[in-house]
Amino acid sequence: MAKLNLQPTLPGRKPTHRLYRVLGDGKTAIWTPIGAAWPNKDGLGFSLQCDAIPLHGRLVLRAITDREDAEAA
Repeated sequence: MAKLNLQPTLPGRKPTHRLYRVLGDGKTAIWTPIGAAWPNKDGLGFSLQCDAIPLHGRLVLRAITDREDAEAA
């Protein structure tokens, strides 16, 4: 999956999670990055930045891992 940097980053903070729209199931599923999330300072929730709002499929919020960063390079 390609890393898209469509969302404005908060000063000095990188998002910890990426938001995807997923169509289909299993290995044939199509994952489209549509936003990002940052944990709130109190640790009880997240601030979301959505670059698109899908009408179909499901939303998946995943922690950003080193693997995703390496694939984007």
